[in-house]
Amino acid sequence: MRILRGAPGARVLAFGAYQPAGVVTNDDLAKTIDTTDEWIQSRVGIKERRVAGPEESEVDLAVQAGGKALAASGLAAGEVDLVIVATCTPETPIPNVAGRVAHRLGITAPGAFDVNAACAGFCYALSAAADAVRCGSATHVLVIGTEKLSQWVDWTDRATCVIFADGAGAAIVGPSDTPGIGPVAWGSAGDKHDAIAIKDRASFLHQEGQTVFRWATTELHPVAKEACDRAGVDPAELAAFVPHQANLRIVESIARRLGADNAVIAKDIVLAGNTSAASIPLALSRMIERGEVQSGGLALLLGFGAGLTYAGQVIEIP
Repeated sequence: MRILRGAPGARVLAFGAYQPAGVVTNDDLAKTIDTTDEWIQSRVGIKERRVAGPEESEVDLAVQAGGKALAASGLAAGEVDLVIVATCTPETPIPNVAGRVAHRLGITAPGAFDVNAACAGFCYALSAAADAVRCGSATHVLVIGTEKLSQWVDWTDRATCVIFADGAGAAIVGPSDTPGIGPVAWGSAGDKHDAIAIKDRASFLHQEGQTVFRWATTELHPVAKEACDRAGVDPAELAAFVPHQANLRIVESIARRLGADNAVIAKDIVLAGNTSAASIPLALSRMIERGEVQSGGLALLLGFGAGLTYAGQVIEIP
């Protein structure tokens, strides 16, 4: 048996992001449910969120973000040989999202599969992509996090409808002579699997907010530190910390405990809401576009959510 040898390392070559046009503000929600702008901002830090229209699917969102990442990378569609889509909100389980996205982007006959690790999905998918490049299973990988959470949210339930939103973020992963994506630190807390769940096909997303908040603010900063340790990086060296945009209070709590004093902290949740698997690439893509971080700097990514699953890795910013 012959063993393939891949590249010495893997890195992110480019990011791309897409948000639907529909904006729902806190004041908009206050017209239909018992809430206020002050109540929402004080608890989750969100001012507004983007919501896709009925004609726009999670596949459509992924195509837009994936196309932008592909264009930014300078690669042709034919140079991508693997597509991985992280999502927990597909409208249908079959066929997968990845194959449909690849076809619409003109990527011919790639490997294509979906990952459902909920809000940690992008980090799981990014790790799989980096491993594929390093072991020789793929040369260039399109990784996308895409969610249309609005179709799984009860818009009369203020515990969830004020939080979740729609969007997509993508990255192109390719070979590198030096490591550009660090080893993943990941795991799960299956004993809390019902803290965020959709019971059945006829149900909406349900979340035990206090359970998730306590878990995230007490259990995840060691995971973030472990990801840094595995990459051989001191948190003080980080240029950016990009955690899943679950709740502004959670983001700030983990950042404070991590001690990444020199890092720009992603706070995309304020204007984007919680977009689950899309939140990390969406947030980092916007930070790059705004010039908040520079190419070559180190960013710690940390995803966490339903399952309960979590994953983090340090990457070099393209």
